[in-house]
Amino acid sequence: MKKIILAFLVVFSLSSCDEILDVLVAGSEGGMTGITQGEAASGIKQALEKGVLAGTASLGKDGGFLKNAAYKILMPEEVQDAVSKIRGNPIANALAGPYLEKVEVAMNTGAENAMAEAKPIFVNAITSMSISDAIGIVTGGEGAGTAYLKRTTSNSLKSKFTPVITESLDKVNINEPWNKVTSAYNMVMGKKVETDLNEYVTDKAMTALFSQIKEEEDKIRANPVARTTDLLKKVFGYADTH
Repeated sequence: MKKIILAFLVVFSLSSCDEILDVLVAGSEGGMTGITQGEAASGIKQALEKGVLAGTASLGKDGGFLKNAAYKILMPEEVQDAVSKIRGNPIANALAGPYLEKVEVAMNTGAENAMAEAKPIFVNAITSMSISDAIGIVTGGEGAGTAYLKRTTSNSLKSKFTPVITESLDKVNINEPWNKVTSAYNMVMGKKVETDLNEYVTDKAMTALFSQIKEEEDKIRANPVARTTDLLKKVFGYADTH
């Protein structure tokens, strides 16, 4: 009974809601020392920054998409079967083969170049994160931080990625090779396909980036060795038990 009364006295003697949150988050359970809300916020920001830097560096380097089997951007699904048929048809391949390669290189180069645009957008989202968001992410399990970034940055990323990718595609005079490819598709398949390559590549680039960030975040959650600072060890050690 004395412990209960003491707990109420402690809570109601605090001068602000933030201090109450500190006690709630930092309270001990079964002898386990918790973390303060400030540590939760700083820890998750540190983890997400680590993931963002790793993801953008990996995908933004030369060949980050083009030479990466997991993320290489292939021709749109609508024409994948046609691409195989074009390659297997001497006439169609002579007409469209070289253009297929140019389009593929341009798509992947555009995605690689767009990664540089991501860093300031993510930094803004991370620094403006609320305390309640941070605490929720710490205890939210796999991908919780990435989901937050996806929710808060997708619109901005898309607006920044699209012109960079469009510029890359324009450098290979995309209208001509794409017309050649679709003409060959129509000849082989007897169908008509119209694909917005800018939209397609932008979506692929964003999907790959969030996948990389999630991989880094989950690595920190699952593997104590990946927690390379004392703060990460403390915050995610706490998350392990909640």
